[in-house]
Amino acid sequence: MLAKFVQQKAVTKILNYQDYMTIGEFNKLQKNQQEALLFTCCGSDNWVSKMLEIFPVRHLEDLQQQAILKWQQCGEKDYLQAFSHHPKIGDIKILKEKFVATANLASVEQSGVNEASEDTLQALAKENIAYEEKFGFIFIVCASGKSAEEMLTILQSRLSNDLNKELKIAAAEQIKITLLRLKKLFE
Repeated sequence: MLAKFVQQKAVTKILNYQDYMTIGEFNKLQKNQQEALLFTCCGSDNWVSKMLEIFPVRHLEDLQQQAILKWQQCGEKDYLQAFSHHPKIGDIKILKEKFVATANLASVEQSGVNEASEDTLQALAKENIAYEEKFGFIFIVCASGKSAEEMLTILQSRLSNDLNKELKIAAAEQIKITLLRLKKLFE
């Protein structure tokens, strides 16, 4: 718990210093700072450890290719850990309270929820519960650019999947989120 608090403080300090950095600047950070920033992109300890082995890198494209490769080397336990570091789609209160280090990223990614009707938000909350009860983890979708209604439709359609299929889909959505967050660090 203390390690995560220290990571959050390091991330806050780095991100308050500037909105983005170059790959060269990232390469020069201390390992614990790199670790903290990578953790904001993907909440899997195993993925972050694998990523720390690749530095230095020259280009964002190299970093993103490695991110995909390292994610493919992860397994169910890693996926579930990463998923647990996301707020439920539409749960803005929890986003602000529990996910301090990634709240800004997630709130931008979930900005489509801001325009949602109360009925849509209630439906999202209800379907999120059904999803989590069925699969044992929260609904993961790359929400960037999607309206609340689109996310609700996606959630409802995925409820008919079996666990194995849904875990694969959620893992694919997680890497999309990770790649977007990596890109945001450097642009």
